[in-house]
Amino acid sequence: MMLKTILREARHNARPGLPRGLVALMALLLSGVIGNAAHAADTNSGGRLYAKHCVSCHGGPGVAAAPGSPSFQRGQGLMRPDLTLMQVVRKGKNAMPSFQGRLSNGEILDVIAYMRTLH
Repeated sequence: MMLKTILREARHNARPGLPRGLVALMALLLSGVIGNAAHAADTNSGGRLYAKHCVSCHGGPGVAAAPGSPSFQRGQGLMRPDLTLMQVVRKGKNAMPSFQGRLSNGEILDVIAYMRTLH
């Protein structure tokens, strides 16, 4: 289930008087998004997945190989929160395809951890 849908449903079904932040936190906990984000990232697994799915556009050492791709060697875009980056990978962006259904949230977080080692 997409994060926006989870939050929308949580707000709609929340008891009156509960703070919005608490409703959002409860929705994230129940959806498992925070649990996935809190897993210990495996950079070895992330490196293997990066080599399989990402290297053709983002380059082996993280230097962009395709026009318009960010260069991870310079840290482009990597300073955003894990959940933000995970959503980009899941949905896709510009020429990058969606990886939802192809990679689990844990695998995506492994790739993000690996990419952060490139700069």
